[in-house]
Formats: sequence, C-alpha cells, structure tokens
Amino acid sequence: MKHWIALAVLAAASLGAQAQTFPGDKPITIVVPFPPGPTDRVARDLAESLKKALPGSNFVVENVSGAGGTIGATRVAKAKPDGYTLLVFHIGMAATPALYRKLQYKPLEDFEYLGMINDVPMTLVGKPQFAANTYRDFENYIRANSGALNIAHAGLGSASHICGLLWQSQIKSKEAMTTIPFGGTGPAMMALLGGQVDVMCDQTTNTTQQIEGGRIKAFAVTTAKPLSNHPVLKHYPSLQEMGMKNFNLTIWHGLYAPKGTPAAITNTLNEALKKALKDPEFIKKNEALGALVVNDNRTDPAEHKKFVAAEMVKIKAAVDAAGKYAD
Repeated sequence: MKHWIALAVLAAASLGAQAQTFPGDKPITIVVPFPPGPTDRVARDLAESLKKALPGSNFVVENVSGAGGTIGATRVAKAKPDGYTLLVFHIGMAATPALYRKLQYKPLEDFEYLGMINDVPMTLVGKPQFAANTYRDFENYIRANSGALNIAHAGLGSASHICGLLWQSQIKSKEAMTTIPFGGTGPAMMALLGGQVDVMCDQTTNTTQQIEGGRIKAFAVTTAKPLSNHPVLKHYPSLQEMGMKNFNLTIWHGLYAPKGTPAAITNTLNEALKKALKDPEFIKKNEALGALVVNDNRTDPAEHKKFVAAEMVKIKAAVDAAGKYAD
C-alpha cells in the first residue's frame, strides 16, 4: 500500500514540475480524428497561431482517422494527461454518443475542455445537373422524388452526416433519400462534382470554392440568418428563413486535453488559445472560408462544456428519430 502511495506522490510531483516548465522544448501533438479535410485545415491553421501565442513551442498535427472520429478521440482520452496530446474535434464530439452506443470514452467526463475555436456554417448543395435552381424548387423536388435520390456524407459522425440527418428530419419527405457514406470529405465532394450523387450538406470550408467556380449548385445555408457579408454565400437564404423553425446549425470546433491534465497546464493552453483566436492571420483564413472565429464566452472551458452538453441533446433526438446507428 505504501508503495502505491509513494508512486502516486512521485507521479503528482512529476506532473507539477512539468506544469511549471510547460511546454518546454517538447512538441505538442494535436490529434485530428479525420483524414485531411476541413477539420484538418482548422487544426493546422490553429497550430500556427498557437505557436505565436506560446513562444518557443512546437505544435504537430497528426491525423488519426476512423470510426467517425472516435478512434482519434479515444487515443487522446487515454493519453498521458500532461498537455502534450490534444484533440481538435468538431460537432462529432456531441454526435458520437448518439451514433455510437458503445463508446470507449465519455465526452463529458474523459476530457478537459479548453475552449471553442470556430463556427463553420453548412451549405446544402447539389450536383451541377440538379433539376432546381432555388431552395424552394430544390425542396419541392426532394419531396416529390426523395425515393429516387441520394445524399452523400463523409462518413458516420462526420459534419455532413449530422447536417443531412437534421435537415431530413425537418423536411419530412414521404420516403427517405438513400444515404451514401464516403471515406472522407474529399471523395464525397468528388462524387458530387462528377454527378454520381445528388445532394450533400457540407461545411463552407469545403464548398465555397466549388460554389464560386460554378462546379456545384448551392441552395441554402444552415445558419439562423443569411450570410449577408460573405462575398459568395450572401446570395443564398438560410433554412430558417425558408420556413424551418429554429434551424440553426454550425459545425463548431473545440480543443480538448485528456482528463486529469493539471490546471496550470490547461490554464496555459486556454490562454494561448484565446490569444490564437485573436490572431489577425487566423481570423482572415477563417473568414475566407466562411468560418467565424469564436469571440464569445464559449472560449472559457466551462461554457465550452455547457455548449457541447446542449448540442448532445439536440443531435440525439435527430439520430434516434432516424433510427440509424453506427453500431
């Protein structure tokens, strides 16, 4: 018994010493639980700004993809709680408990919440040949032909999957569209560009350039109000404006550390995050893609966690209504 107590004391002393010198010259790994795509881009841009916020630090981004983001998230949840392994996860942090009923981690219990990063609006888009040009015509066409149409997403638990679920639960067509999952945002978008799939709901970080180039059709944005200041997306209505009551969906990203990371380290990381979010270069990169850097109280860990808990309730209702789970 004394042996175990001594080990615990030594471990606590070691973490305390690390907290005082953190981060030192040891690289901090940011795990992205998806292949290269929108979330990866957010993480890499953030890493550059975090380096400025923590002089002398070195941030490395590592893609650990699979199972809707749960493999990467599990790795971070089980990592040593020393601040050197972090997670950037999107709305999937709130969706995975509903989609995966046998998770190896508990999102609200197994992580230290470090603050929100950004909100990324979604766009409802169609293949170039889609037989509609306005959202109203698009929705009417979907209602009349849903059984013969398909909707793509980037994999279970992906942003496009969640958006598609929530949108289809609102339009309530007689038949469900056929859902076609892909192994990432890139392949899903390529299929849409090539006309192999009909519809997708995806982040502005992935769709804006394609819309601007006229390579896909856009019909609406998922924010409560139209994106009136966006040079490309200002031309499209919001779903709420088109009659979908209280429909307001953004694909947010947050930063997390393993549970038990010392408060001195999480405080350092939170302060660095707040500085990074004010970096003009990071803001500019986000704005170019239609993303909005968080500048409200969700940058505080407690508010970040409270927000995610509320999102869990909303998403679980949509997933349970669809009755389709990953396991």
